[in-house]
Amino acid sequence: MAEGLGATVHRVEFPWTGKVDSAEVVRKIMTVRPSLVTMVHCETPTGCLNDLSGIGSATTGAGGLFLVDFVSSAGGVPLRVDEEHIDLGLLGTQKVIGAPPALAFATVSDRAWDVVEKVKYAGYDALLPFRGMGQGKLLPYTHNWQAIAATRIACNELLDEGMELVEARHRIARYTCLSRGKNIGLKVYNPACPSPTVTCFYVPEDVEWAALDRALRAKGVIVGGCYGDLEGKAFRIGHMGLQASKPLVEEAMNLLRETLDELRLSSK
Repeated sequence: MAEGLGATVHRVEFPWTGKVDSAEVVRKIMTVRPSLVTMVHCETPTGCLNDLSGIGSATTGAGGLFLVDFVSSAGGVPLRVDEEHIDLGLLGTQKVIGAPPALAFATVSDRAWDVVEKVKYAGYDALLPFRGMGQGKLLPYTHNWQAIAATRIACNELLDEGMELVEARHRIARYTCLSRGKNIGLKVYNPACPSPTVTCFYVPEDVEWAALDRALRAKGVIVGGCYGDLEGKAFRIGHMGLQASKPLVEEAMNLLRETLDELRLSSK
């Protein structure tokens, strides 16, 4: 997208089975001094939670903005937007928040608002018309009020539970998924940085993904397949939001073990 807009893009790439080396990213920032640094906090396709440490402050020091996709991490893991110098944060309603999949929203820092004011981009997806929301200013167009109301309720439920307890619940879900997976012989795709919100396992070599997916769906268990180079080779189990529940994860893993045993027995 950035290249399509005419920007010069410098990529800092790492193996999919590892996490982002924040020190290497910081070195690149100090060399290039970019206008914008983008990063994914929780890499959902590989189940990896990346370390943001130092990247935002380095970006600020270089005069740029730091944009972070924390769609599948926000709320389930400790995330300090201001302390990490995140200028633009992207998230949705359907992940940890647990509301219907109807809205996308962003956090915007004062530094980012200054750039938005300077650029003055005009479009249906422009941020500028939303500046001042919550201060008596009306939305720039008719929004999905039902989704807003549902999201407010879902957020209040998380706050009522207490964010420390919510984060602990997600850590327990991760541990349960990883330990149960190990017990049934599954190999974690990204053991270096497993996320509290989603776990990625390799598809066992003696089982076909399509057959596993079909059999699990017949039992009412939906897990996520992968795409591109990982298609048919790995799958993901989401344990975020209301699904970050030890009993639910245990039930799902028991059904997964049962299904794998049945598929292996039928292939003999």
